[in-house]
Amino acid sequence: MRKRLALLGLLAVGCGPAVPAGTLISMSDNQYSGAVTRVPVGTRVMFINHGRSVHNAVADDGAWKTPDVPARTAGEGKGGEVVFDRPGVYHYYCSYHGTKDGGGMAGVIVVGDTEYSPSPKGRIEPVDQPSGRTLRVPLDYSTIQAAVDAAQPGDLVLVDRGVYKEEVSVTTPSIVIRGVDRNATIIDGEFVRGNGISILADAVAVENLTARNALLNGFFWTGVTGFRGSFLTAINNGDYGVYAFGSRDGLFEDSYASGSPDSGFYIGQCYPCRTIIRHVVAEHNGLGYSGTNAGGALYLVSSIWRHNRAGIVPSSLDVELDPPQREAVYAANLVYSNTNRKAPAILLNSIALGNGILLAGSVRDTVVRNVVLDHEGHGIIAAPILDRNYYGPVGNVVRDNVVLGSGRADLANGGFGASGNCFAANEHRTSAPFGLELVQGCRAARVPWWSDLVSLGTLFVRATTIREDMIPDWGTQPEPPPKQTMPDPIGAPVRIARHVFDSARFDLASVALPPETDSVLAAWRAGTLGRDHTPGLLGRIGANASFLTLVGVLVWWLLRLARRAAPTARPWRRRIGALAAGVLLYLGVIGASAFWFGRF
Repeated sequence: MRKRLALLGLLAVGCGPAVPAGTLISMSDNQYSGAVTRVPVGTRVMFINHGRSVHNAVADDGAWKTPDVPARTAGEGKGGEVVFDRPGVYHYYCSYHGTKDGGGMAGVIVVGDTEYSPSPKGRIEPVDQPSGRTLRVPLDYSTIQAAVDAAQPGDLVLVDRGVYKEEVSVTTPSIVIRGVDRNATIIDGEFVRGNGISILADAVAVENLTARNALLNGFFWTGVTGFRGSFLTAINNGDYGVYAFGSRDGLFEDSYASGSPDSGFYIGQCYPCRTIIRHVVAEHNGLGYSGTNAGGALYLVSSIWRHNRAGIVPSSLDVELDPPQREAVYAANLVYSNTNRKAPAILLNSIALGNGILLAGSVRDTVVRNVVLDHEGHGIIAAPILDRNYYGPVGNVVRDNVVLGSGRADLANGGFGASGNCFAANEHRTSAPFGLELVQGCRAARVPWWSDLVSLGTLFVRATTIREDMIPDWGTQPEPPPKQTMPDPIGAPVRIARHVFDSARFDLASVALPPETDSVLAAWRAGTLGRDHTPGLLGRIGANASFLTLVGVLVWWLLRLARRAAPTARPWRRRIGALAAGVLLYLGVIGASAFWFGRF
């Protein structure tokens, strides 16, 4: 969805000017990514075309209009933007595919502390307890949407087996939508509808369903307090699989996502999020997990991230509110073989190809007790990112992980502004720069410039060589085998999604790695799963070329200072020092050449 808005952010060396906070609305064929978008006063809203047709956004009263945006320009970061500097409710529509009375392709932007309810019934308060009433589909109502529209807070909408060719929008709080069979209760977007289920109301839970073939998202919560997705399957959806935006107090669990060009699971624009993702699997996506500007009591634990283009990628971006991304925890995850060029992606995600855990402009995140294997690029890397502003990774903690088989480095601290990050007690073979745990440990003082610049060069190569026509279609990804269904879906208690985070009684110390971890690690060590990308000696020197060159320059500079301070020093001392500096520079240049032309 963001594509080139941050394309050069992982390579930049300077800071951009401060700008107002911004958020992004994607235009697809024929729908906006958010039916209702809530923003503070002064927000810059950008409309980016993500579809194959021309789109625009026009105020229903004619007060503003974005330019007509041709198809496929999202890859170039083009679109229109509007700054909303007064509180209020702003209705808009696409003049090609909607009407000013809200029909067709239309949306609402709510600015500031303005009362607005998307429900046609008016403002309805959420409840804590179930009502005891069940609305059955198709026994009582022919469609899921009809049952949802008839539901009252506390009701259960129970959906029988079948393929439901519809898009469901939820505006009533505190309801539970549950399928009787996760693998056979299917919402099919048929590549013409925007979302499988979009939820605009607080405290809504969705359970035991499959959503596939939507142009945007499989399951989508936006602007809510209280959400839960359990035993969900999202397959081949055009943006995200399971998605919560601007929402707090939530839980995604026991779910699966594949075939999404942006990410399988996404948490965005929340602080504190008070959200947990646990026991999920993401594969064949652009990113397994993406989390823009999301943190604060946010936990990604006990899950599997495999065969995506990249695994776990939180990021700081100005296209969403409240940057930087900060204070999230990624613990006890199994992250392996995320170099899948057959997976779909937006262009920005293609840059991250081959990285297990990439902290892009993250601040004070914790990466602990994960197993990260078989990545062409880096196992775990902290790197900067640039959108309208520049965000360096600062104060992140990486400890007690098993990180092996990475082609560039198992551990990396990359780029300008990568400061205060610490690495300790990780089982690994390579790091960039050398001695990362020794110099950037978590107990002793850290050297502020101990950072690798070539990491950014590897990303630059991808940024300049990958074209959109090189990326597979998201609608053609393989469908997974049947997934574990919810126990007793007909008789299970109704759990309203209120006080979700507190009810989870989450304890980080007790989270465990997925049960498959031991067998995956053993297979990898035996050489029967993935491959070991670890470079040889020359490759390791090349991976540290920028660092060696920097050290060589520093030695040369110190020698010049010493010569000025002691001009009568013995010539042989000066020669030895000059030789040392020259060797470092030579190793840097030769190693870099070998790495770039022989390995990357």
